[in-house]
Amino acid sequence: MKVHILDDYFDTLRGLPSFAALADHDVTVWTDKPATEAELAERLQDADVLILFRDRTEITESLVSRLPNLKLVAMRSAYPHVDVDALTRAGVLFCSNMHAGSPSTAAAELTFLLILAAARRLPEQVASIRAGHWQAGVGRSLSGRTLGLYGYGRLGKAVAGYARAFGMNVVWWASEEGRARAAADGETVATSRDAFFAEPDVISIHKRLNAATRGEITADDLAAMRADAIFVNTSRAGLVAPGALVAALDAGRPGLAAVDVFDTEPVTDPDDPVVSHPRVLPTPHIGFVTEDELDTQFADIYAIVTAYADGDPVHVINPEARAS
Repeated sequence: MKVHILDDYFDTLRGLPSFAALADHDVTVWTDKPATEAELAERLQDADVLILFRDRTEITESLVSRLPNLKLVAMRSAYPHVDVDALTRAGVLFCSNMHAGSPSTAAAELTFLLILAAARRLPEQVASIRAGHWQAGVGRSLSGRTLGLYGYGRLGKAVAGYARAFGMNVVWWASEEGRARAAADGETVATSRDAFFAEPDVISIHKRLNAATRGEITADDLAAMRADAIFVNTSRAGLVAPGALVAALDAGRPGLAAVDVFDTEPVTDPDDPVVSHPRVLPTPHIGFVTEDELDTQFADIYAIVTAYADGDPVHVINPEARAS
């Protein structure tokens, strides 16, 4: 089959052990993002299979309609960027391995790295010594402080483990069902949403973005945070109401933010209001971008392609497409 892999910005996948699983297929790896959907469709005219690099490319009805040979779209994890109904109508199978019970260790590690770096003012310290100066202010220790985790899921639980290893206290807020699970597990749940945002030293967001969760962290939530608190988002920028984070930082609450996700990606404008903000520590959506994590994730995706080629599809999201 003609397999196209999208958005491998650093041409990493061909050098990983898992890539050998596609040896029997004609594989094209795209390392850049075309400017228009029309250009993308032109690239993919001969594609039997599309492999998605997380949510870097939106799969729309108009794109699907331009790909006459497409038979399978394969990926891993949640898929709010994929028009599943459009694929179904076109008779294209969509398969995604939801990897229940296995959090992204790389994303959890980056989350805690950002917490540490923001607390110790690491970017400022590095910039100071590189500029020929010495120390640039005073950071804060994490031991004894409180980490608020928003969203009771597997990634948040992994971050909680790191926090406890550093001597932090952990408090949770989530959906009603999530709070009930946290309480049943013996975790500390905030007494209210207001208390959750007002009390912790650090708040880190760990929820999936969908229609129900888009913009659910409001300007009022951020305004309730302490002036010395740190807000961390390694999940999705869309969980925060548009413009709310910059406005909150300008108003002085929270005091700092560390973010790995942005409303439009990739961000290449150094004057972007989030990237350029003096109280933001930005990273370019690298939470899951390690060799180890990518090898694990794409091994799962290649297994989907192999199963389809063998006539026994797995992790099928739209089985009705086979009857279209």
